[in-house]
Amino acid sequence: MPTLLHLDSSADLSTSRSRAITATFADTWRSLGADHIVVHRDLHREPLPHLTDAALHFPPRLRPKGASPSPEQEALQLQLIAELVAADVLLIGVPLYNYSMPSTLKAWIDYIHLPSVTAPLDDPTTQQPLAGRPAVLVSTRGGVYDTGTSTEFDDHAIPALRLILASALGMMLETIVATRTLCERFGAPADEVAKQHHELAAAHESAAEAARRLG
Repeated sequence: MPTLLHLDSSADLSTSRSRAITATFADTWRSLGADHIVVHRDLHREPLPHLTDAALHFPPRLRPKGASPSPEQEALQLQLIAELVAADVLLIGVPLYNYSMPSTLKAWIDYIHLPSVTAPLDDPTTQQPLAGRPAVLVSTRGGVYDTGTSTEFDDHAIPALRLILASALGMMLETIVATRTLCERFGAPADEVAKQHHELAAAHESAAEAARRLG
């Protein structure tokens, strides 16, 4: 059965654009048939504990001698990795918080990026189980980070996720972007508000199209 792992990380539970766009993707996925499963993990409503032991950055065979991380956190790490590996498609809502990803999403990354288990270390043929698997990032930003603008390189969320998910885990990454989400709140000019509405509508269309294509 085609399985979508859907992660939300926005702290805004009422007007979040990233939540709305990922919901469009997930709803379209469900509409493809009763066999299309959605596993939804809300990283804000049910935040993961941050790693309390650096040993969890490595599998048991690579840990320092005498390392004994919490059995509960080790079990959680294995559960999160199994959940990810079992998914056919990964969908993540990534609002830009202080030029980076929400800390709740970073905590998830710290659990699932495990050398020689999800990222290759000494045997690339067996240590990259997610190679070629689709991952869709829904990136929403209050400001503008378009190519050629003075803030072009101020987005430190998508580049970091690309490094982990695409370069390390080998996933096939695509990004759906909606910018200017704070235009109306801060009284931006009408043309900027219009651009925001256009981008938001296009993002919803892209999400639905991607769900149909990947499902």
